[in-house]
Amino acid sequence: MDFEKRLKHAINKGRVAKDEELRQDVGKKMSEEEFRNLHLKYRLELTDHIDGCLKKLADHFPGFQFKTLMGEDGWGSRITRDDVSLATGKKVQSLYTRLEMLVRPFTETHIIELVAKATIRNKETYNRSHYQFVAEADIQSFKDLIDLWVLEFAEQFSFQS
Repeated sequence: MDFEKRLKHAINKGRVAKDEELRQDVGKKMSEEEFRNLHLKYRLELTDHIDGCLKKLADHFPGFQFKTLMGEDGWGSRITRDDVSLATGKKVQSLYTRLEMLVRPFTETHIIELVAKATIRNKETYNRSHYQFVAEADIQSFKDLIDLWVLEFAEQFSFQS
C-alpha cells in the first residue's frame, strides 16, 4: 500500500471513530428528569450523612440543640448553642454558637452544592461551599468534606470553650 492510500485510510478511520464517539455522547446525555432524580438521590445520601455527623457532634458537647432543615435554601441540619460569659470585671455577654450544613436545591446548572456556616462564640469561623456537576459528582468526596468540616468545627469549639 502506498502512502496516499494509507493516508486516506487513516483519515477515514479517524472520521469513523469520531462519528462513533458522537453517537455514544448523545446516548450519554442525560435528560432534565434524570438530572433531577440523580440530584435527589445524592441530596438524600448527603443529608443523611450530615444528620449523622451533627448528631454525633452534639452528643459530645452537651447543650447543643439539633434541628433538621428543609426549605427553599436547601436540606440539611443545624446545631446551635447559647452560652453566657460571666468573666470577672466584664459585662455579662450572650455567646452564640452554630454549625449549619445544607445541600442546595436542584437548579438548571445541574450541580450539587454543599454549603456550611460555622459560628463559635459570636465569631464566624467559616462560610464555605463546594459543588460538582451532578453528572460527574463524587459523593464520597462530599462525605469526606462534611467529615472534615465537622471535625474542624469540633476542634475549634473545644479549643475556645
